[in-house]
Amino acid sequence: MTPGARLAAAIEVFADIEARHRPAADALKDWGLSHRFAGSGDRAAIAGLVYDALRRRASSAFLMGEATPRAILLGMLRRERGLDVDAVARLADGSRHAPSPLTEIERMRLEGDIPGDAPAHVRGDYPEWLDPHFARVFGEERAEEGAALASRAPLDLRVNTLKADREAAAAALSALAPAPTRWSPVGLRIRLGADAKSPAIHAEPAYRKGWIEIQDEGSQLAALLAAAKPGEQVVDLCAGAGGKTLALCAAMRNKGQIYATDRDKRRLAPIHDRLERAGARNVQVRTPRPDGSEIADLAGRIDLVLIDAPCTGTGAWRRNPDAKWRLRPGALALRLKEQNETLERAAALPRPGGRIAYVTCSVLEEENGARVRAFVARHDAYSVVPPAQVTEALGERAFLFRRAVLISDEGLLMTPRRTDTDGFFVSVLQRRA
Repeated sequence: MTPGARLAAAIEVFADIEARHRPAADALKDWGLSHRFAGSGDRAAIAGLVYDALRRRASSAFLMGEATPRAILLGMLRRERGLDVDAVARLADGSRHAPSPLTEIERMRLEGDIPGDAPAHVRGDYPEWLDPHFARVFGEERAEEGAALASRAPLDLRVNTLKADREAAAAALSALAPAPTRWSPVGLRIRLGADAKSPAIHAEPAYRKGWIEIQDEGSQLAALLAAAKPGEQVVDLCAGAGGKTLALCAAMRNKGQIYATDRDKRRLAPIHDRLERAGARNVQVRTPRPDGSEIADLAGRIDLVLIDAPCTGTGAWRRNPDAKWRLRPGALALRLKEQNETLERAAALPRPGGRIAYVTCSVLEEENGARVRAFVARHDAYSVVPPAQVTEALGERAFLFRRAVLISDEGLLMTPRRTDTDGFFVSVLQRRA
């Protein structure tokens, strides 16, 4: 396919997403099935255009003066890809399978820019209804934080130290040019181009041998900040597919015991194969029961409970740019209820002196500090471990990390703008001894 044909296809897919309010991945899959002539490189390029348009949807529509799929795709080429008017015109030239030529109004719009006094939600490319929520956390910097959340994410890997070290894993993946992550001592980062196909990490020998896992650096750091120690008794209460369970297991060097469970047993399904591949031997998977009794015998015995809480996912917008436009206030209210319930479930598990590490991939105060304050108000046996103390788990990186993150009384917040990770909130609560 020509570059112009790829652009036309991306406009078509974007129109389908808008018309049917469906996830981008589903629309792209359907387009690929109905256009089998398109090669893998074409599909990757079209997906890149669509996702970049979703990243810059608000600012592109503002730039072009309308929110049609064509306007948003054209505006994105200027806003995200940095193309000038002539370069955009060469893609939209009316040739076979390419979009129709630019109008004079489109040319004029593409020659402009977003003014500095444009609304923050436009400059930050997030839904307008979220602006008060962003203002509460970021104040006058909310547009810059939102714009960073709209950026393209790298591919991060966590080295499984039960089987390899970072140097050996990097050497095994040398063809992908991985670089050490800035904060995580066990992370590797692979930068991807706008039209690049995601590398087949699952097919790499290093992956098959259990040396590496795909995991954002922020998620790696959340597990490290929980500070699980060899020999401890640990519960991963929202284990899902097991990403943080595996990170905890490596930190504990296979010593002690991890109990991994989740309210949804379907989410737990992949964990068994992942544990075997990683060489994790100190994990007991507890299948959930309707009454929650699968962990009742652990009450008062646990050193650390990790809560990777269900949340809106606002911190992961770099990886799911269409999710932010599908998020509604009702979803936030539901997540707050689930977070309160999960914290209550965790409260009985720690022994005196034990800890709860509360983690979200959200940047919203309602899901983060506000939930911690409400929990402590209900449970006077718990207090917040000072966030500066929590960062000591990062050793020599702790000082600079504290300067980068946004610290509150309840915890710390990583963001793409501040730490070049996904957005993660971490709070550690300790039960009085």
